[in-house]
Amino acid sequence: MLRTQSGLRVLGAQDLPEVLDLLAADPVRNVFVDYRARLTRLEPRWLGGEIWGWFRDGRLASVCHAAANLVPAMADEEALDAFAGRARKRGRTCSTIVGPRDQVEVLWDRLSSHWGPARELRWQQPHLEISGSSDVEADPLVRRSEASDIETLYPACVAMYTEEVGVSPEWDGGRDLYRARVAQLVSRGWSFARYEEGRVVFKAEIACSTPHACQVQGVYVAPDRRGEGLATRGMAAVVELARREIAPVVSLYVNGHNTAARTAYDRAGFRQTETFATVMF
Repeated sequence: MLRTQSGLRVLGAQDLPEVLDLLAADPVRNVFVDYRARLTRLEPRWLGGEIWGWFRDGRLASVCHAAANLVPAMADEEALDAFAGRARKRGRTCSTIVGPRDQVEVLWDRLSSHWGPARELRWQQPHLEISGSSDVEADPLVRRSEASDIETLYPACVAMYTEEVGVSPEWDGGRDLYRARVAQLVSRGWSFARYEEGRVVFKAEIACSTPHACQVQGVYVAPDRRGEGLATRGMAAVVELARREIAPVVSLYVNGHNTAARTAYDRAGFRQTETFATVMF
């Protein structure tokens, strides 16, 4: 097969081994793109978009996930220029640009005059990892959610999303789609929560996973139970369960201004390895 010597092209199933080899150079920070590549096998109908590859001297050097989220991986400025150029021509189809801050900054610099204004810019999002046991005792009441928990779990998921994103996931007819996403995470065994008296007081989900790592999302403590250490001990439980049954390294990224969450993650044993950024539309 004729291979691109240098430049950008849309990747397909035949490129999957090369994509996975590239992402394996930094498998924790690249976990989202790695997960999506494995899940969809780079088939556009499953991606709901495309994955672009930047080639240099006939070898894949960078990739960019371009679907509901625009996510660069292993991209230098030359690759980011090419990705931004294709994104401008294609038009905005994503709800966020997210990834390592240095890469997101370049993309947004190239795209802001075409895709702006953004609804929100989050430039300080520490990326955290833990690859060993937590520093605190795990909460024994945190468990995997089950199908029978969804009626109780769903309101907490809506509350977390609305508080974090600033818009309800049910806005503009999104309820069925978001509820299906919650049910999907439960069915995969990726939802963890502490249930008390018919409600959720702590929860977290695994957003994506590969053989190398998984990424946590949706961490939430009921407002009237904050300050009790539920997040610290709850995250210790999530780390214990995830590392034993899902992936050896647990990661997440958090808003820099969220000092309560950052304190909880630090106490649970997470350590910063990168700074991420998110552009939200």
